[in-house]
Amino acid sequence: MDHLNLSGCPATPARRHLLAAALCLAGLLAGALPAAAQEKFIVVASTTSTEQSGLFGHLLPIYKTATGTEVRVVALGTGQALDMGRRGDADVVFVHDQVAEEKFVADGFGVKRLPVMYNDFVLIGPAADPAKVKGRDIVAALQKLAGATAASGATFISRGDKSGTHAAELRYWKQAGTDIASGAAKPTGYRECGCGMGPALNMAASTGAYVLADRGTWLSFKNRADLAVLVEGDMKLFNQYGVMLVNPAKHPHVKQAAGQQFVDWVVSPAGQSAIAAYKIGGEQLFFPNAPR
Repeated sequence: MDHLNLSGCPATPARRHLLAAALCLAGLLAGALPAAAQEKFIVVASTTSTEQSGLFGHLLPIYKTATGTEVRVVALGTGQALDMGRRGDADVVFVHDQVAEEKFVADGFGVKRLPVMYNDFVLIGPAADPAKVKGRDIVAALQKLAGATAASGATFISRGDKSGTHAAELRYWKQAGTDIASGAAKPTGYRECGCGMGPALNMAASTGAYVLADRGTWLSFKNRADLAVLVEGDMKLFNQYGVMLVNPAKHPHVKQAAGQQFVDWVVSPAGQSAIAAYKIGGEQLFFPNAPR
C-alpha cells in the first residue's frame, strides 16, 4: 500500500501518508468548526400566551436577523417556566406574574427583572351570558358567576396550572370572597383543566363556559363558537410581562452573554418597536413599556 485516501483527501505516497492524513483531518475539522460556531441559540422559558398569541412567531425572526442567535422557546405556564429557570434548564425567563418573578430574583435565580410589555385579561363567556356577568368589574362578575352556577348551569374553566393567568384568576376569586388558593370551597361550576390558554379556550368554546384569558391569545384564537368578551376595562385586569436572565452564579452553564443580549434587545427601542408592531386584524396585542 503506497497510497492513502481519507474522506475525500487526495492520494499521497506512503512515505508522506502520516503528514497528509494529519493535514486532511485538520482541514475537515476546520470546515466543521465554523458551522458549529454559527449554531448560536438560547433557551427562553416563557408563557403559553406569548407563544399562542403568535408574538414570538413575529419577534424571533426579527431578532435572529439582527443578532444571528436563534431563540428556542419552551412555552409553559409561568410557574413551570420559573421552575425551568430554577433548575437551570433555560437561559432567560419571560413571564407574567410580577410577585413570582420578584421572588425568583430575590431567591437568587434571576439576575434582574425588567418590565417589557403589558396587555390585559378579559373574561370570556357564552354570548347569552346565563350568569349575567357582563360589565367592567371583574370582582362583581365572579361574585355573580359563583352565585349563578347552581341555578343556571354556568361553569368557569380555570387554567389550574400555576400560570400567570391562573395566579390572576385566584387573586380575583379571593377578592370576590372565595379564597380558592387557601382551600376554600370552589363554586359549583368551577372546573380546572390544568392546561394552557389555547386548550382552556377550546374547553370553554365546546362547553359554553366562562374563562379568564389574556387578550393576546383571545385575539388569535379561531375556534370561538359563541364565546364573547363579557368583562373588560377593569384596571385590575392589567397584565404585565417581565424578562430575566437566569443567574449564572447559580447555574454556570447559562449562556450569559447571549441571554443578556436577548434581554437587552426586548427592552431596547428596536425590540419595543417590534412588539408594538405585532397586530391581528389591525388590533395591537401587546403594549411595550420597558423603562427608558
